[in-house]
Amino acid sequence: MTTIPTPPSTGSIADSVRNLVHQKQGPLTRELLLEPGGFGLGRVPVRSRPTDTTDMVCGYCSTGCSLKVHLKDGEAVNLSPNPDYPVNLGMACPKGWEALTVLDSPDRATTPLRKNASGRLEPVDWDVAASTFVDRFRAIQQQHGPDSVAFLSTGQMPTEEMAFLGAFAKFGMGLLHGDGNTRQCMATSVVAYKQAFGFDAPPYTYQDFEDSDTIVLIGSNLCLAHPIMWERVMRNPNDPRIVVVDPRMTETAMNATQHLAIAPKSDQSLLYGVARILIEKGWIDRDFIDAHTNDFDAFAEFVQPFTLDRVTQETGLAADAIEEFARTIHKGRRVSFWWTMGVNQSYQGVRTAQAIINLALMTGNIGCPGTGANSITGQCNAMGSRLFSNTTNLLGGHDFANAEHRQKIAGILGIPETVIPTENSWAYNEIMEGILRGRICGLWVICTNPAHSWINQNLARDILDRLDFLVVQDMYHSTETAREADLVLPAAAWGEKEGTFINSERRIGVLKKVHRAPGQALSDFNIFRLLASYWGCENMFRNWTSPEAVFQILKQCSAGQPCDITGIHDYRMIDERGGIQWPYSSQVPDDRQQRVLFEDGKFYHPDQRAKFLFEEPRPLSEAPGREFDFILLTGRGSASQWHTQTRTKNSAVLRKLYPEHPFVEVNPADARRLGIRPNDWITVRSQRGQMRAMAFLTPAVSPGQVFIPMHYEETNRLTDAVFDPYSKQPSYKACAVQLVTATG
Repeated sequence: MTTIPTPPSTGSIADSVRNLVHQKQGPLTRELLLEPGGFGLGRVPVRSRPTDTTDMVCGYCSTGCSLKVHLKDGEAVNLSPNPDYPVNLGMACPKGWEALTVLDSPDRATTPLRKNASGRLEPVDWDVAASTFVDRFRAIQQQHGPDSVAFLSTGQMPTEEMAFLGAFAKFGMGLLHGDGNTRQCMATSVVAYKQAFGFDAPPYTYQDFEDSDTIVLIGSNLCLAHPIMWERVMRNPNDPRIVVVDPRMTETAMNATQHLAIAPKSDQSLLYGVARILIEKGWIDRDFIDAHTNDFDAFAEFVQPFTLDRVTQETGLAADAIEEFARTIHKGRRVSFWWTMGVNQSYQGVRTAQAIINLALMTGNIGCPGTGANSITGQCNAMGSRLFSNTTNLLGGHDFANAEHRQKIAGILGIPETVIPTENSWAYNEIMEGILRGRICGLWVICTNPAHSWINQNLARDILDRLDFLVVQDMYHSTETAREADLVLPAAAWGEKEGTFINSERRIGVLKKVHRAPGQALSDFNIFRLLASYWGCENMFRNWTSPEAVFQILKQCSAGQPCDITGIHDYRMIDERGGIQWPYSSQVPDDRQQRVLFEDGKFYHPDQRAKFLFEEPRPLSEAPGREFDFILLTGRGSASQWHTQTRTKNSAVLRKLYPEHPFVEVNPADARRLGIRPNDWITVRSQRGQMRAMAFLTPAVSPGQVFIPMHYEETNRLTDAVFDPYSKQPSYKACAVQLVTATG
């Protein structure tokens, strides 16, 4: 690890900023923002007539839709979906339509805020903010060691900003521990792909939704979570059979050919039982298995105990429904398997995801249009975070523990190899546990809201309260985590900066500046530049002059990797081609707009074979009992809500499209038994906390189960802090609760 750098020298960029700030009265406004090479948003770079348009990718979910932004005098005034983009084909969900509205919220953070002696946040200028950041974190490191400060990042910033953060924090500040909120949504799929394929490589393109004749959705409510993807399913000309595996009758399940309402977290048993049927019937692709996979015979032996009797008992499904599922897979000529958070957010998510991968491999449904074992991502740039954030992977999907990888990246960046950590960071949950144990004393939170989103919320807030120093960098000053902070750094939002996102299908899209950030808010990229200067390591990042300059650096880091993007010239090329899927190597360019992986049957393990991985399923981590006699399910509540509602609640239009108050879905039979009437306020209680919610009676949930949307602040008072042993992803989806009525 590197030693702690010295303060910035005289004549540095930081001195220039100080001089500019001290010369002005009031906020750090346009003179600095428009200064060439300055730290602000800069002039909106889109050259336009009085009315014009430009295209850019949306900043909400991982679908990666393109929006046509309408400009007046270079400023965004409206938007519409891009009809020519290969992702959304002229469609947009409610969140996309309202993407500009939330930028003008009164909750925007417009100036740095520092906690005063009375414990209240008060405005300060950037010089004070940056100096405080350096002084406090450096003091903690000097007292407790360099590893006593950590950072928590995001899947919602441009790739170039994520890379800058990870490089500055680990190579400049000397931190070891930093993770992203993608741990909460995608870590399971990352580990499942790495172990099975040899690299984190979702193999599909959205065209597969239209090319499949059989679509299997497991733990995925595509209608609400990814409505544009569902629209692609609706465009399928093959009259596909759609199988939905989900405990709840979701909007997606209502439109399915077959809905398998399994008992919560019994997916593995079902998938192993189906695999046994396929093997027993000879409905497998033995040629593909023998030529391109390892360990199938061991897997075939492993699934033998998963008889119909066992699987019906563990899943609650009828035997003929399970057999029909297997028959549907067999009859399909192009079968695609899809999963999302219902699988990922589980205490055994990795092995469940690999049970899905096993089905695709054993039936040869991979590497061809309309097939694949396909993980649908959550956040707009979770894929960028997975490959280039420098958190769990060294830049470009490399390995911190690999000496050759460290040497390669150090050479590209022109930095000493000794500043690159030789071991992996703690995962998100381990960082939180490190705070609890007094090992982490300072925390920098960027573009995420753990006081709302982290599992077992009451404990999470108690953990954050134990920090000596908490910095929150966000576009809003009002998030639950920002209200806990000692220092708040105001950040520009989507549409107020530039860079690239990588969507679920590996497509790189361009983000542009079309709106001015309010007040003193700066792009995250320029905040990192500023802090690196104050920390005294600006020379390490002398070539990191702009997001596009960093993109060129990341291209070099990707060379020779499965995610190689060395063939992409610049942002203009990405824009003109409607996004570009990785890999796009300068050695083997492929100009097809839609590309699936593994067409040649070669995977990324050294022997180029995929692996069958499997493990005995485990029971629910918290089963219902006498006192807590219901299973709580959580998930997406509406197509117009997004995660912690930090942005969507700031749109009056979006607020009208979902219930204002938290609600809990209760089966009518349970409601009659407990005397619950429609719209009654009831208390939902777990061993960790409780919340009040309005009762919504519906047969969409089975007796003994209830459902609450993930978006409401109170929901994570209930969830249980258990984690997958391989991915360290939290198990948000199922825990034991009780319902308490006003008279109960």
